[in-house]
Amino acid sequence: MKLDGSCHCGAVRFSVDAYAPVPYLRCYCSICRKTAGGGGYAINLGANADTLEVTGAEHISVFHARIDGRESPGERRFCARCGSALWVSDPRWPELVHPFASAIDSPLPEAPAHVHMMLGSKADWVPVQAGPGDEQSDDYPPESLEEWHRAHGMLDEGKKMEGGA
Repeated sequence: MKLDGSCHCGAVRFSVDAYAPVPYLRCYCSICRKTAGGGGYAINLGANADTLEVTGAEHISVFHARIDGRESPGERRFCARCGSALWVSDPRWPELVHPFASAIDSPLPEAPAHVHMMLGSKADWVPVQAGPGDEQSDDYPPESLEEWHRAHGMLDEGKKMEGGA
């Protein structure tokens, strides 16, 4: 599924082919919450890095979070003009890019259920609005983005990278 996205001010626009386009995974970790999650969590999608096309790249900045006192190799890209979170990628998995659902302008498929992850890091003020069939995990869930999409019949096999997560 082709996704089109942008920042709030319009300085950055991008498109990418997503093999895992369903916004089902809600991450409550402090990094996602503080960099992209106004509701207390952020939602990442799964896409193929080699399909990413960007206009306004000169307006993008990169943030490396600190985990256990060390800089993470994960690269969180955001608009330097308005601060909108755009996507996260990691050089350890160069074939993947994870756009933030909040930056996507294209209509996204509705999730049949949600996974609430990193609840061990959830802020006290954030309610977990879990519905029937939703899963909850204190850290990472057992299924990857790809596995969840496949199990729910929503994986876009035509867009999946060989060896992708």
